[in-house]
Amino acid sequence: MLGGINNELFLKSLAGFAVMGFLMILLRWAFSRGKSVVERPLEMGEDDKYGMLRVAAKPNNHIEGEIIRQKLLENGIKANLTQTKDGPRVFVFPEELKAAEAILRS
Repeated sequence: MLGGINNELFLKSLAGFAVMGFLMILLRWAFSRGKSVVERPLEMGEDDKYGMLRVAAKPNNHIEGEIIRQKLLENGIKANLTQTKDGPRVFVFPEELKAAEAILRS
């Protein structure tokens, strides 16, 4: 009690403003462009836009691609099926590319 006046209501309102200010700063940070922790929507790219991964197969549709991917997984090769601008592609790492191509030929 300062100067004979009860300051409890005043201090509670300041705490509410502080909480709202913190939430505003947190939400502004979370949804700002370029620094957001929220995942961006996926974009389709060309065959060479997938980092280290190399194209092992070019199936006609997604079902054929999944069959090829499962065949590679059964033989111990990590494979990813991705939809690109040119259609579905099965990607593998460069060190497994020759083995994947040999398995798919057989």
